[in-house]
Amino acid sequence: MILKKGVLVKIISGKDKGKTGEILEVNRKLEKIKIKSISMIKRHTKPTKENKGGIISKESFIHQSNVKNIDEKKKDKKEVGKK
Repeated sequence: MILKKGVLVKIISGKDKGKTGEILEVNRKLEKIKIKSISMIKRHTKPTKENKGGIISKESFIHQSNVKNIDEKKKDKKEVGKK
């Protein structure tokens, strides 16, 4: 399965099962990926000069075995078999 930035995938297990999204980041060493608006976590941050503090929601990594590649090209093609 080819997993790289920008590819559409579908979640097949976990709390977000059935949702689809685009890959934002791939960590090949840990075999984990970050998907847009999937596996959201809350992060409590202190206020700094640049940022206001507060609770920020952001994406978390999930393991690559929990996703399935959705290939746009295969949906358009119809399989033709021998009779």
